[in-house]
Amino acid sequence: MFRPVRSIVSMLRIPNVINRMPSAVFMCDKPIDVDYSYVEIPHYDVEKSQSLETRKARLMYQSRKRGMLENDLLLSTFAKKYLPSLNEDQTKMYDRLINTVSNDWDLFYWMVEKQPTPKEYDNEIMDMLKKHAKNEDKVSLRQPNLY
Repeated sequence: MFRPVRSIVSMLRIPNVINRMPSAVFMCDKPIDVDYSYVEIPHYDVEKSQSLETRKARLMYQSRKRGMLENDLLLSTFAKKYLPSLNEDQTKMYDRLINTVSNDWDLFYWMVEKQPTPKEYDNEIMDMLKKHAKNEDKVSLRQPNLY
């Protein structure tokens, strides 16, 4: 059974050693206050040069693995349906949309039209996403398989 060094030293009753030992949790003398309530997503370079096929394959995967089930479902089914037929400019618009918005809830609210879409993202791809999210044909949506 593993025992922290502090407990072993305290069992040995060695004076003044415990007070000089670093915290086992923070590995320093004093706890460090870190605010984890908001952590920015690292910047992704959507203008990076890559072939259209490579970009589409990456976007297909990224559309399914968003971290928020609602977006996983909407974006993965959208990508499965529309991504193969998108041209290079449309693909870059979609790439910019899903990789520069730092809050998935914002993206979701724009798609379901609960919040207005900011001007920089209000384009033909967002219009297609909004129409897809309405699911006017009442089709049962299921995430596509990863290949």
